[in-house]
Amino acid sequence: MAGGGTKAVVAALLANTGIAITKFAAWGLTQSASMLAEAIHSVADAGNQVLLLVGGKRAQRQANELHQFGFGRERYVYSFIVAIVLFSVGGLFALYEGWHKIHDPHAIDHWKWVPVAVLVAAIIMETFSFRTAIVEANKVRGPVGWARFIRNARSPELPVILLEDFAALTGLVLALIGVVLTLATGNGVYDGLGSMAIGALLVCVAVFLAIEMKSLLLGESATRESQQKIVAAIENTPGVQRLIHIKTLHLGPEEVLVAAKLGVEPTTDAAVVAQTINAAERAIREAEPMSIHVYLEPDIYLENYTPADRPPVPEAPSH
Repeated sequence: MAGGGTKAVVAALLANTGIAITKFAAWGLTQSASMLAEAIHSVADAGNQVLLLVGGKRAQRQANELHQFGFGRERYVYSFIVAIVLFSVGGLFALYEGWHKIHDPHAIDHWKWVPVAVLVAAIIMETFSFRTAIVEANKVRGPVGWARFIRNARSPELPVILLEDFAALTGLVLALIGVVLTLATGNGVYDGLGSMAIGALLVCVAVFLAIEMKSLLLGESATRESQQKIVAAIENTPGVQRLIHIKTLHLGPEEVLVAAKLGVEPTTDAAVVAQTINAAERAIREAEPMSIHVYLEPDIYLENYTPADRPPVPEAPSH
């Protein structure tokens, strides 16, 4: 896992652990549905951060005979589990607790302002965690917008933490609104509505994360920017007449497989072809260091002959 991703995950883990403890204490004193939903949400988030750290550690294992391209995709597997946990433990539980409270509402009769104080403190702690994630993401985001960064990122940790922290902050505000309305009116229905709003938010975020992680698990090509660098490196290699076609695949967030067919001069002998292939491999790795596995096939390009198995150089699609 990249250093920035690890820092953001650890910051979120520490924040959510502290927040969960204070929320459970507030729920024990007040029996607020919103507080219980938020407490479970924080526990789920803390568990998710542990899963991300475990996935990052397991992904560093060396390749073996059974997994010859290594274990880089384990980070995607654990991030997909995070989405499932967020959906089930966080979202569905909050929806159930809110439904239960709406059908059997109770006002907050004891320690009335404890949940307000806890939620305000939690908002402050969560803001620091969210700020850390934003700072670390900005180091790798470049000029692209946030939506495109989250959708196109091949490293899962920062997008996951950004969405979790955003959902957590929004959920805290919803919980605060529900608690304040319950205290002001004496009607526990508002507390239940706050819990249901939190649940709906978490379910939406979890579904979005699951879709993104599923796409990464299936295998995505290198980003458009990376492909352009690789193509330029190949086409500028002496001895390469033209690039016939190329395929790329992320084996992990920082590992790209490159397979390409290169057109060489019809009169070129084997030794020169080998030198050309080696030079192209070096150029690719210099242009895009994530190109760990590079397989290049030389061929003779005929101007008016393009078989079906020789598609043009693809653009990396956005999923």
